[in-house]
Amino acid sequence: MPASPSSFVDTLTRRWADANSLLCVGLDPEPAKFPPHLAGPRAILDFCTAIVDATHDLVCAFKPQIAYFAANRAEDQLEALIAHIHARCPDVPVILDAKRGDMGATSEQYAREVFERYRADAVTLQPYQGREAIAPYLAYDGKGAFILCRTSNTSGDELQSLRLSDNGEPLFLRVARLVADDWNAGGQCGLVVGATYPKELADVRRVVGDLPLLVPGIGAQGGDLEASVRGGATAAGGLLVSSSRAVLYAGRDEDFAAASRRVALATRDAIEAARVQPVA
Repeated sequence: MPASPSSFVDTLTRRWADANSLLCVGLDPEPAKFPPHLAGPRAILDFCTAIVDATHDLVCAFKPQIAYFAANRAEDQLEALIAHIHARCPDVPVILDAKRGDMGATSEQYAREVFERYRADAVTLQPYQGREAIAPYLAYDGKGAFILCRTSNTSGDELQSLRLSDNGEPLFLRVARLVADDWNAGGQCGLVVGATYPKELADVRRVVGDLPLLVPGIGAQGGDLEASVRGGATAAGGLLVSSSRAVLYAGRDEDFAAASRRVALATRDAIEAARVQPVA
């Protein structure tokens, strides 16, 4: 497999500094919410590229969600979108939000899909099957992997908050330690921790050092932006604070991209305002 010219973590670290931004814009296209003038077979691509063009200078990453494309038979538009991002703003990394998790040869095929077909810089993954399911992604030199740790949904408590018998710590913290201490030998890993659980996010930060944290849950999900940033930011940046619907659907007319930019700018500035002395 060809080595990446620059690792995902290096690209992200430079982007945090160059853009002075911890904002990650999620690209979750829902055609029913598009402005009326956007229609036809390229509507998803046209919508998403307009958002990218309007906001790329304000973000540290873009995060397309694969289900929104696949459900609309728009995988080819996802390929074209990621190619557009690489061409338009090559310094902005792309995280494919796929939440994959499987074993052996199947995992190898999923990794090919993510990194060879779609040419993403990083991917979100499930940890439940252990290191063996993650290894095929880490075999791609320089690519990144964000492992689900403490997700933003309330029903995550059913598993993630269970206490372990050996030391009583919650399962999500064991995942955090495993990723930081054992799975991250190549320096490619990060974790997904929701802004809806800022205390748990701060707990994760304390045990993982400067590992990048992808933080969904602000905006429509009502996560605590200020507490999450204060508990998770590091000297280099440390966070990718993800906003999707609030940015994407800020406007419903022909000026929708300008409206999205205004919300992205306000969100970026709110994140920056919340940054205080680094915790890590």
